[in-house]
Amino acid sequence: MAKHSLKQPLLDKEDQPPVLPPSSYNGSESQGLAEEPKGEFKTWLVEELTHQFWLAGPMILVNLLQYLLNVVSVMFVGHLGELALASSSIATSLAGVTGYHVMMGLASALETLCGQAFGAKEYRLSGIFLQRAIFVLTLCAFPISFVWWHMGTILKFIGQDPSISDGAMEYARFLIPSLFAYAFLQPLVKFLQTQSAVNSMAVFSGITLLFHAPLCYMLVFYFGIGFRGAAIANSISQWINVIFLALYVRFSPTCKRTWTGFSREALHDIFYFLKLAVPSTVMVCLEYWCFESIVLLSGLLPNPKLETSALAICLNTIALMYMVPFGLSAAVSTRVSNELGAGRPYAAKAAVKLTVSLALLEGCLMSILLISVRGVWPYLYSGDAEVVNYVSKMVPFLATLAILDGFQGTLCGVARGCGWQHLGAYTNLGAFYVIGIPTALLMAFHFHLNGYGLWIGIICGLVTQAFLLAVITLTLNWQKLADEATDRVHHSYVEGDVLPKHGQKVDHSQLTQ
Repeated sequence: MAKHSLKQPLLDKEDQPPVLPPSSYNGSESQGLAEEPKGEFKTWLVEELTHQFWLAGPMILVNLLQYLLNVVSVMFVGHLGELALASSSIATSLAGVTGYHVMMGLASALETLCGQAFGAKEYRLSGIFLQRAIFVLTLCAFPISFVWWHMGTILKFIGQDPSISDGAMEYARFLIPSLFAYAFLQPLVKFLQTQSAVNSMAVFSGITLLFHAPLCYMLVFYFGIGFRGAAIANSISQWINVIFLALYVRFSPTCKRTWTGFSREALHDIFYFLKLAVPSTVMVCLEYWCFESIVLLSGLLPNPKLETSALAICLNTIALMYMVPFGLSAAVSTRVSNELGAGRPYAAKAAVKLTVSLALLEGCLMSILLISVRGVWPYLYSGDAEVVNYVSKMVPFLATLAILDGFQGTLCGVARGCGWQHLGAYTNLGAFYVIGIPTALLMAFHFHLNGYGLWIGIICGLVTQAFLLAVITLTLNWQKLADEATDRVHHSYVEGDVLPKHGQKVDHSQLTQ
């Protein structure tokens, strides 16, 4: 395997911005990171830190702005009364569980496919993968829409209040256009992320949010549509974001090599795409569904009003805390997939070490911050002394979650970058549904720890997940992963094949010349 200088950039000059040239650290496995010349290591460290900062920062902002879009909708609906708020909240929750998270999971396959194709300089393949993902996600949106259309029937069947169920069904029906927007939005986000073209996404997400707030107000109050107006505004805003990103992909010089126009080739190899997309979806959904199940369980505790109120505050806090790990996860996924595709496995390995270190540092700092404001933070959500006191006692659990979320979130990004989502799916299944939820049930109901018991169960699940992901990551054969990345790109290549035929020995140096 050819050894590459640290001065060799992953991206050509015309690729900017995809920001700064990343590291091409590629020492042999026997040498290891610590045995590189001191000056060269410092150069690599500065380059890698800079690149990950410019990747993670905008992705944190993108996630935060998209999260705030839903918050704004809920804020306006909250002024319409308890029934409207309850209906829209349960509809939004179920829409996430059955739809949005599924779309996010399916699109995550592009972090492997587009990232490795871009690293291998097979730029045209990225555009083919994008179209294939949009096609698959759009097809999946139809059966999900059917579920949303009949959400009221489902809620009544499981014992929910009829008036809330009917309101939730009506709200969900107006959210259906946003589901189809997600079928375009999520692949576009992954497509741009894997090229490090993330600044544009942050700008467009900000513009969309600025447009969404007055639109939501006008539809809800000025035109008197009520809580349905919030759902309509959400759908319109999502489509506006899609249009912005699509125009950027079509006309920006950044994407001139990765987007070469529509092609029938996108309709080929659908099952090969699903081999990555389905495990990605299972991996994402199993974790989200675990937290949703905790919400349902809290309603069965002795004081459901207190428990659900406290849990809502805690989950909102967790969502805000996860913004930084989300950005780091996206950054490491891109770095790993790009370097593996480029045939630089030990550069990928070094990037993982750095990102995990950053995630642990961020988790510790966030944990300290939470502990220090434990008596103040709950007042931002509630003036009820009982709720505030209860949430304050739960802060140590949230502080522990801050560390675990950063660590496991980064390792999940490694999984997506490498293409071993199937192992991540098995890990999440065992961690949350064999360990986490059973422990939560035992602690909350058998030992009568109530809400504390639920969080103990979640922490046990996260510890198990983090441990298993760490073991898998530590035992990875990075050279083999680089070979698999080359085979994956070769399998999907249609025209202009410059790669060796399947079964021949791969010379990775030809991918980076």
